[in-house]
Amino acid sequence: MQDFITQIVQWLHGMGIHPSPDAAAAVGDAAGQAAARMDMPSLLALAAALGWASGFRLYAVVFLTGAMGYAGWLPLPEGLKLLAHPAVLAASGFMLLVEFFADKIPWVDSLWDSVNGFIRVPAGALLAAGVFGADSAAMGLAAGLLGGSLAATAFATKATTRAAINTSPEPFSNWLASFFEDGLAVGVVWLATQHPLAFGIALAVMLVVSVLLLVVLYKFLKVVLGKLKGLAATPGS
Repeated sequence: MQDFITQIVQWLHGMGIHPSPDAAAAVGDAAGQAAARMDMPSLLALAAALGWASGFRLYAVVFLTGAMGYAGWLPLPEGLKLLAHPAVLAASGFMLLVEFFADKIPWVDSLWDSVNGFIRVPAGALLAAGVFGADSAAMGLAAGLLGGSLAATAFATKATTRAAINTSPEPFSNWLASFFEDGLAVGVVWLATQHPLAFGIALAVMLVVSVLLLVVLYKFLKVVLGKLKGLAATPGS
């Protein structure tokens, strides 16, 4: 914003108009305050998007967000700047590739979901909290609760749907579902960062669809929960 104000001032000088430094500073402060007010919907949308998408594509979300910040396409909040570190980008990029292929193999995808179920929900909460946590502990906590809840809902929907799809002997429906989730993760992050209000509407629709799917596929949800309980009980057995 400051660079933009400087360019405007230089252009005015070229036109023979010479605003005082105080006037230019006042314009810059007013523009900065307006931008801060406009940023709140974007921050809320980003927190919700990170939480929701982490439930089914955690590593893609971490890599995409970090890459956008590293490239300068997205001004990352202070609590998320770590995602743009080269080491974090390398690790999340590697795990993205592993998950991409593991998610395309029937039953391996369900096993992968079961193992990563213990990572995606808290990670979604941490990412959402990172949007506000560096500036406001209260907002960070609220965002973390929201992000964790959204991640849990998205994870339950994804794992339940894939468990139902895996009962089919052909692999094509599994592949289609997996590619759809890949595209959905990219679309969610893009929509939240570019059109936060539209993302809010889309998120409401996705939540309704998720609830309906969980109700319809309840018996598969019980299978997923049983697997998670079995994995959680293994270390103590």
